[in-house]
Amino acid sequence: QVQLVESGGGLVQAGGSLRLSCAASGRTFSTYAMNWFRQAPGKGREIVTAISRSGDNTYYAESAKGRFTISRDNAKNTVYLQMNSLKPEDTGVYYCAAYYRRDESVITSGNVMDYWGKGTLVTVSS
Repeated sequence: QVQLVESGGGLVQAGGSLRLSCAASGRTFSTYAMNWFRQAPGKGREIVTAISRSGDNTYYAESAKGRFTISRDNAKNTVYLQMNSLKPEDTGVYYCAAYYRRDESVITSGNVMDYWGKGTLVTVSS
């Protein structure tokens, strides 16, 4: 069992930055790939970014490319999402998710995640 706890959300002006963290319980963190999803008000959940078990492979949605950076520290059981140049359309609840992988691949579908955090709210004002 893996428990995920997100933190770092808040209110920021457009153009600003936030760093989200997702802390995981358990001793097998390095066997899980990690994703960040978000859900804007009134919209469905969407993938933001993903990182493989070791961090060698990453994926970014088009909306995140060039502005967001995912990273992980397996010694601290934590994955991070650095968000720069934030836009009002980045507003939403951000969720981290974990899924077991035997290799360095990542999956972008939220339907196959093994564990989810409860989310952290990011609000970007114009």
